[in-house]
Amino acid sequence: MRDLESRSSAGGAILVIGARGQLGAELCRTMSLLGRVVPVGRETCDLANPEEIAITVRSVRPVAIVNAAGYTAVDAAETSADLAHAVNAVAPGILAAEAKALGSLIVHYSTDYVFDGAKVGSYTEDDVTSPLSVYGRSKLDGELAVQAVDVDHWIFRTSWVFGSHGGNFLKSIARAALSRTSLSVVADQRGAPTSAALLADVTALAVHRYLSGASSMPSGLYHLAAGGETDWHQYALHIVETLAAAGVPLAVKPEGVLPISAADYGSTAARPANSRLDTSKLCSALNIKLPDWREGVDRLLAELVEGRRLLA
Repeated sequence: MRDLESRSSAGGAILVIGARGQLGAELCRTMSLLGRVVPVGRETCDLANPEEIAITVRSVRPVAIVNAAGYTAVDAAETSADLAHAVNAVAPGILAAEAKALGSLIVHYSTDYVFDGAKVGSYTEDDVTSPLSVYGRSKLDGELAVQAVDVDHWIFRTSWVFGSHGGNFLKSIARAALSRTSLSVVADQRGAPTSAALLADVTALAVHRYLSGASSMPSGLYHLAAGGETDWHQYALHIVETLAAAGVPLAVKPEGVLPISAADYGSTAARPANSRLDTSKLCSALNIKLPDWREGVDRLLAELVEGRRLLA
């Protein structure tokens, strides 16, 4: 990071882009503890429109830009490559350039899909990238676009994100378990389910230190995901078993959660078989320990059960 005097966010706004998404909503929560948050969604700032991006940033003049928006329809991206590229690759570069002009920080999020999943162990930030899909390529290009600008920045690669807002695997399995007697789930792809709340909490910690002038965390690329690992089948089984233990009347039994291969599932876009991310660089930089993936999953399931929101 550049040498800075204390930069209290009381003197400027924190711009959260993609504020209505599952990560953006959590970021609005955590960033509000640091200062004035300006949340924007697609209706205010269309990331496929470069002029709207520039106008939005220049009108707010934030001390930090946190970009939680993106084109995330992995399969649809195969036939909408131009749109995916505009939102995931071009827009981050524009945001970075606008942040540089203001002397501000930019935080951007990327994905495990930049890798081909062929590695045996967990991926580090220095491992060679090789996306299997249009989506993965667009996200990698977005990383490169931010890195190409001489601006204070953090790029957080993450995996298997879920949260209380929007749609995700956890909610889909929980809802399906209420009405279906069998569920077929991919068992040959491994990663770590990561809660949007965890991502937002860690981001807020890093941004707080930056704004207070106490950060020693260099600009760059970091892996940010929950601890431990699982596969989609075991993840689904954990959801079903946890809901059953909480007394939720499910149609499916644990033995009805069936493992299948990714080939049998037949997605349009290829996914990496190994999505495990080594987070030691980030943990060392922030002096933190990331919780096991089950903690975030269990917390959200408890919230959904207690709030009677399994079908919401």
